[in-house]
Amino acid sequence: MRSVGLICFVLTSLTVACSSDDEAMSGGSNDQPLDPDTAPQVQVDRFSADAGMLMVRTSENGLPGPDEPIDFDSGTPFITQGFGPGGEVVKYYNFDIQSTTPASIYALFRAGEDAPVEGQLNIVDVVPGDAGYNDFWQVVKVTVPESYVANTVTSVSEIRSKGFDTEGTDMLVNCPVVPEGSTAALRLGDEATGLTRGWYRDKVVHYLNFSEASLMTTDGGSVPLSPIYVTFSVNPDPNDPMSGPASGFKVEGGTEQTHNVPATLPSYGDYSPLWAVNIYDNADFGMVMDLETALDADVLEPNGPMVNCPIVSVE
Repeated sequence: MRSVGLICFVLTSLTVACSSDDEAMSGGSNDQPLDPDTAPQVQVDRFSADAGMLMVRTSENGLPGPDEPIDFDSGTPFITQGFGPGGEVVKYYNFDIQSTTPASIYALFRAGEDAPVEGQLNIVDVVPGDAGYNDFWQVVKVTVPESYVANTVTSVSEIRSKGFDTEGTDMLVNCPVVPEGSTAALRLGDEATGLTRGWYRDKVVHYLNFSEASLMTTDGGSVPLSPIYVTFSVNPDPNDPMSGPASGFKVEGGTEQTHNVPATLPSYGDYSPLWAVNIYDNADFGMVMDLETALDADVLEPNGPMVNCPIVSVE
């Protein structure tokens, strides 16, 4: 289960159904599958005080309201242009701070089969704002009976109550949960850019897929990290609430070009879209053009917050 192709297959070709937790081992609601097209949908808010860290809605910042579609291609703060380690021009989406502890996403397989149940939606048990939510998901393989019909199980509690065998894998996927209608059109290669549907407690949830590189958990079961070097318009100051991230990234005049530098690209073996942020002095902005010069900059805050920023363009 290590190939990118299988990652995409697991995420996009399953269709799961909803059922309550106290029903028989053989299936969901009276053993009848639910139709994702007519099932209720989860309301998602990535910018609430419970869900957001760097991106929390205020009356001034104009972030989309609860369950409003998000256009991640609309510019700041959702997409950033920086330099790659060799001076390449790169673009990456910003999906806020995330933990190194992945959440779990459940993919269903019939006994004796190597491919997921066709038409079954994957199942998750947390969404933004829930304790333990993460854009990064560790894939859990669930074995269901040979007679299982897609979408008769639609919640994690039901998987457990039915006693299905589960097997954690080392496969990680980067799938931010977003409101229906959200868009993020940039990807490396020929990745699909549309939303994928899943199940969350018997309701339909939508998420984006980023598979610019194959991701695996570390030996300790964590999301791997890669460094990134960034600088802000105003250097961080604990006495100034408008400094650091609140001031925005420093950019070349009249452009959107930052001098933020990720240490790896998706083609590197040690790439990860979960970046350990190192904040350097904005006095060094002009000299930083690649990883070598970023490493020579005066780092004010090493190993800062960890942010989910998949690279989606390299020129």
